[in-house]
Amino acid sequence: MARLLTLIAAVAALSASAADAAPKIRVLYLDQSVGFVHRPVARPKNSNGPTPSEIALAEIGAKSGAFTVESTQDARTITPEKLKDVDVLAFYTTGELPIPAEAWAAIQKWVESGKGGFVGLHSSTDTHWGYTGPGQTYTAFINGKFAGHPWTQGTPITVQALGGKDPLNTAWPARFAFAEEIYQYSDYDPAKVRVLQALDFTETPLKRPWFVPITWTRQIGQGRLYHSNLGHTPSTWDDPRYRAQIVDAVRWTAHRAPGSAKPNADEQALWALRSLLAYDGRPKADVEARVAKLAKADPAWLRDAAARTAALRPLWPAKPESDKAPFETAYKAVLDEVVAKSN
Repeated sequence: MARLLTLIAAVAALSASAADAAPKIRVLYLDQSVGFVHRPVARPKNSNGPTPSEIALAEIGAKSGAFTVESTQDARTITPEKLKDVDVLAFYTTGELPIPAEAWAAIQKWVESGKGGFVGLHSSTDTHWGYTGPGQTYTAFINGKFAGHPWTQGTPITVQALGGKDPLNTAWPARFAFAEEIYQYSDYDPAKVRVLQALDFTETPLKRPWFVPITWTRQIGQGRLYHSNLGHTPSTWDDPRYRAQIVDAVRWTAHRAPGSAKPNADEQALWALRSLLAYDGRPKADVEARVAKLAKADPAWLRDAAARTAALRPLWPAKPESDKAPFETAYKAVLDEVVAKSN
């Protein structure tokens, strides 16, 4: 027994030594704003000093021991040659970035090959530029484009974990109340991503009748992409749960941690119908009971009904005085069908 324990201890020591010897992940962090400048990416007044998120990311990397960070506010830094010295690209960006077509083509090949990973934070979905080369546009790559933020800074929200048990979804509780600016999206394809967190409108005061994802993962060839809706509010960057989430995202995209990117479109569809029912003002117990019945419905119908809830978003009145009839007509049609299906 003593010899067995000694052997186990030796194996454990060797494993620990191997982990310690593994090179740190090299992160290139781009926090460039071509448009609105969020506080976490704003440089100090009259200074070229680091931004709050640059400081935070360096602290997160150092404390975790998982990665090192090089920060820049110039997208032209990202060249095919530069990618040879990078393991993960992280974007907290806005607007039309000055990324040449050849650089974006190289980034996509780098990710697809599995040599590099991509982490998008908050407004990385409020980012775009003209691109007609091989592969995907940036919006198609990250799988979503900013389409407003009804939930502004300080708005109370409730976030719920999706995707079942997943090592990538442990930084936060399975369900928690928070306050943060949250984006909704256009150009979003549920079939391409695995959603890990979403807004739960049964307990979020400001409701919408469509699905609002918070975090998602995506497999692109041999590479990995992770996006988080969170990060607008400076206090979020100080939250140890958000910091742990960033560590998990970096490690996973660098193939240093387990986690799934298998799309969960059917679960997202059910969650969309849950949002629709909650928006109708139904008690949570009624919403839960109906969702349980809908879970047994034909998956093709579920996905179609969810797509119809997504189509409600562009019909939402732009101003209080705007004509609400197109939205109300479409909303009532899908609601009546979902209610009938769940009776």
